[in-house]
Amino acid sequence: MKLSKQLLILLLCCLLVRSAAQADSYGPMSQSNEQSPTPPAQQSPQELQQLVAPIALYPDALVAQILAASTYPTQIVEADRWMQSHSNLKGEELAKEVDKQPWDPSVKALAQFSSVLENMDKNLSWSSSLGDAYANDPQGVTDAVQTMRQQARKAGKLNSNEQENVTTQGGTIAIEPANPDVVYVPAYDPWLVYGAPIVAYPGWYPVPGIFLGGVGIGFGIGFGVGFFGGFGWGWGHWGYDWHGRRAIYNHNTYVSHSRTIVNRNNFNRGNLSHGNFNHGNAFHGSNSRVAGGSFHGSSAPHFQPGTRSSAFSGFDHGGNARGFSSRGRSSFGGGSHGGFHGGGGRH
Repeated sequence: MKLSKQLLILLLCCLLVRSAAQADSYGPMSQSNEQSPTPPAQQSPQELQQLVAPIALYPDALVAQILAASTYPTQIVEADRWMQSHSNLKGEELAKEVDKQPWDPSVKALAQFSSVLENMDKNLSWSSSLGDAYANDPQGVTDAVQTMRQQARKAGKLNSNEQENVTTQGGTIAIEPANPDVVYVPAYDPWLVYGAPIVAYPGWYPVPGIFLGGVGIGFGIGFGVGFFGGFGWGWGHWGYDWHGRRAIYNHNTYVSHSRTIVNRNNFNRGNLSHGNFNHGNAFHGSNSRVAGGSFHGSSAPHFQPGTRSSAFSGFDHGGNARGFSSRGRSSFGGGSHGGFHGGGGRH
């Protein structure tokens, strides 16, 4: 009996020692895994060029606003829905109400450009990917923008005109409004305008107003920025440092404080862009809607190569006159047509 008790005690001691050894071996490894998350995958130059293609030909300050705002995808959705439900607000009244919202200054700034905001919302997977890329590789994104501008310039599509001034200095291409009080958002097909065709971003929705079928660039909407100038997030507070490869806000490098894009573990783009926000495939006429039925968009237009569709009528949210109203399709040609001023103006 005494021997049996001794053997039992010895067996228990062995089991305790073994359990402690396993805990020591697994514990630090688990802790190490938590403290050392997988580093973000670096995107290739080609992938970055695909991401920036829809905005690379926009004025510099607008590019800065878009890149900054793209790091706040949930706010983009909120802001676009808010704009839709407050479509009665115009000019200064709109600016004052936007100023009260809890959004990042970059998102507030895009309220000046309703079609741009709509584009980022409708193409949420793309805009969140753009924000992810900019937050983690601003230099790569900046270089991609300049690469696409160079390609558009070489293809004869990016030149100064009545709407904007295009200048080149030391290999860097800058785009500024010809009139500092009116900003024109160019309309173009981002997958065709740069010369050699680019593979379209999956599920891309061509938002009427800033999408122009064909290989040219048009200008249909002039956004007056005067009503928003008195606010700290307005047009004059933004710019781009092409040499420093950063967006500029109030004369300093813009720093995003988003916890959705920057902290990848807290942001599930799949839920945003494919689960809760299903914007569908633009070329198959899928409906756009938000979970819960708060927004039901119309079917996406069926754009075909060599055609275009514009939906300019009335006034934009800022109270500025839009271009000629046209909802038909027409083959793209030179000159101006349907409110568009064809690209390729003076050098």
